[in-house]
Amino acid sequence: MTSETELITLAQSGDSDAFCKLARRYERRIYSLALHYCRDPHDAEDLSQEVWLKAYRAIASFRGESSFYTWLRQITINSFLNDRRAEKIMLGDEQRAIKRGELVSLDELEVMPAERGPRLEETVQQKLLVERVMQALDELTPQQRLIFLLKHREGMTYEEISTACGCSTGTIKKSLFRAVHKLREHLGINAEAADYAPFVAGEKS
Repeated sequence: MTSETELITLAQSGDSDAFCKLARRYERRIYSLALHYCRDPHDAEDLSQEVWLKAYRAIASFRGESSFYTWLRQITINSFLNDRRAEKIMLGDEQRAIKRGELVSLDELEVMPAERGPRLEETVQQKLLVERVMQALDELTPQQRLIFLLKHREGMTYEEISTACGCSTGTIKKSLFRAVHKLREHLGINAEAADYAPFVAGEKS
């Protein structure tokens, strides 16, 4: 099996088959990120294709200073930001079932069942709750949703998101604070702003 490094080298020399093999390794992750951001399968497909076209054109510039996926993700983020600036994103109501913690830690939203019932009842309640969280993402602005996804789905640090999005860490933290507040509000969860004060205190936007 050809290694990723070898495929990258071949792709940089103009081997389109090698690039296609690289794309197949990451296409699901890129599409999934696009879907959660766009909230519509067709828009996510279009945006994913745009990402791969840009990656194909720019593959020669990849220097291995980061992982190949990190490089791809930055292209994806740039595509999201450019698309948002052009106001081409059409928000849909697509709902996808996700495993707990895949997109967002429900613990962070302080969503805890009052009682522990039978396993089946818990599973049903969890699915309903996840659906509500997914619906609540529509309440976020595109920027808030992007930052929220990068933090809770991609596991990026505040500093990494700041660099990727070209804004200060203070702006990132404030955006996350507002995003979580909106989600809690949509889910009917009472929360004091003071709970998140340490995240934004003393930060400049």
